[in-house]
Amino acid sequence: MRDRLRYDPYSLSADPEQYRASAILTSESAWCVPKAVALAAAARAVEIPAMLGFSDVRNHLSSPKLLTLMGTDLFVYHGWVQMYVGGQWRKASPAFNGELCQRFGVAPLEFDGTKDALLHQYDGAGRRHMEYVRERGVFADLPFTEVMEALRATYGGMLYPRGEDDTFSPVEG
Repeated sequence: MRDRLRYDPYSLSADPEQYRASAILTSESAWCVPKAVALAAAARAVEIPAMLGFSDVRNHLSSPKLLTLMGTDLFVYHGWVQMYVGGQWRKASPAFNGELCQRFGVAPLEFDGTKDALLHQYDGAGRRHMEYVRERGVFADLPFTEVMEALRATYGGMLYPRGEDDTFSPVEG
């Protein structure tokens, strides 16, 4: 799932139907929450118990454009998946595809089922990369309303609805 969908932090939608695995997998890109939803569904399809997990993270390598647009380097409700593998619950983040990791000098996450695969604290040059700030919990299903409310509360004017499908996109200019 990490590389199947290119990471795109601008591809937000307020339509709950867009957060179904079948809809997500028809896309070429997604942000961390839909990628986590799709990974959890894929794991469950092969009888691996899976739950959705969420954290607030601070991305120290975000692009200046995205930071300016967001008004913060805090990403609320970063999505990841907790899977029951080999008698233990393991965490995996499918967010950043390999190409994006290469561009930012961060090794792609590899999930082998024996250890957690969460976003790296440092990049290859030793610069601070990802900081987990707050755990939001683990859920059987996507807490859609809570996620949308947190996005709107945190990013305010960054997002605006466009079109009948209530898709969100970054405010330009």
